[in-house]
Amino acid sequence: MPLELGRVTDRKPPYKYSALTRVGFSDTDAQGVVYYGRYLPYFDLARTEYLRHLGLLRREGVGEFVMRASSVEYVAPAVFDDTIEVFVRQQRIGRTSATFDHAAYRLEDDVLMVTAQQTMVYVDRAARRATPIPDAYRDAIAAFEGDDLES
Repeated sequence: MPLELGRVTDRKPPYKYSALTRVGFSDTDAQGVVYYGRYLPYFDLARTEYLRHLGLLRREGVGEFVMRASSVEYVAPAVFDDTIEVFVRQQRIGRTSATFDHAAYRLEDDVLMVTAQQTMVYVDRAARRATPIPDAYRDAIAAFEGDDLES
């Protein structure tokens, strides 16, 4: 079984999965808070571990997901050595795109730091054009997310 850096959770419904990360000194800016762009790798970690947990990280076939859009809202500052729990869920699956929802909380006091929505498009590697998301992917996500998944 592969090492997972995330975990199944029921702490923050409708999220069912989260990953932990710790703020490193290099993540902070001159004011001593997490630089806004450093949250994107935190979201990538959580999304990667979520997909690993569902057996969807390494997929065979003609396509792959690429980032289409990312919307981030900053609520409170995190600082060096804070432990951040990044919740992630597949919020919606369309024909060729999928939207992930994220919420990052400081673990020590459960304060919401950041929220984000990221939309990824499934593209044919050779043609570099959007192509339908495979049924196997849809089925695995639907089985995990249940009624919380929008389509």
